[in-house]
Amino acid sequence: MINHHIHSALAHERASTFLIEAQVRRQAKQARTGRRRRPVRPQSAADGLRPQSVADGTPAVLRDGSEVLIRQVRSSDAPLLADGFARLSARSRQMRFLSPKRSLSPAELRFLTEIDHHDHEAIGALSPADGRGVGIARYIRDPGDPAAAEIAVTIADDWQGRGLGSELLAQLSDRARQAGICRFTATVSADNVAMAGLLWKLGAKLAGRSHGTLEYEVMLESAEEYSLDSWLRHDDDGSVLAWP
Repeated sequence: MINHHIHSALAHERASTFLIEAQVRRQAKQARTGRRRRPVRPQSAADGLRPQSVADGTPAVLRDGSEVLIRQVRSSDAPLLADGFARLSARSRQMRFLSPKRSLSPAELRFLTEIDHHDHEAIGALSPADGRGVGIARYIRDPGDPAAAEIAVTIADDWQGRGLGSELLAQLSDRARQAGICRFTATVSADNVAMAGLLWKLGAKLAGRSHGTLEYEVMLESAEEYSLDSWLRHDDDGSVLAWP
């Protein structure tokens, strides 16, 4: 039989153990709660769209002194492209697609970003400030004429008139020559007088008319010769957006 002294000692020991275990549980709960309540910096839309490798772009200084990062478009750029399209004005969308367009479908985003960089090339410009897309130029090779490709250029409204379209097209023409392309074609809205004027300055020839549009053809000369690139880098009036 246990006397009352031993019984009291055991009871005191058990109580102490329970207190210690309870304290450990409270401390663990407080630590977990602290982790859950730790302040989190709100994520902006731009953060979600910032590509992992913004720094991979090649810096380019535009005519007005603005700087952009230019690189090839990647399959992971679909969110950037969708964001850029959402920021375009209704007129800019009309000039780009030659018809009213409210959004890009998932299939269109895949087509515009999942490219082979040979028969279909696209070069994009990113703002170093927030990583958002501000311009894109692409060519798609004509399957019936491997030496020709149709070009498309889109510039964000607040970046038009700075020379970005010229820079993108100059780099795109370099890529096209490397891929064996000798001629660009462009379809332009018939009421886009500014774009028509720029095309004539570039030496483009009118190749056809169809349903309110004009079709032009621009020859790509070798890089060593007087060519499209020199015109593009020095004679941009901001209307390049109209190229579909």
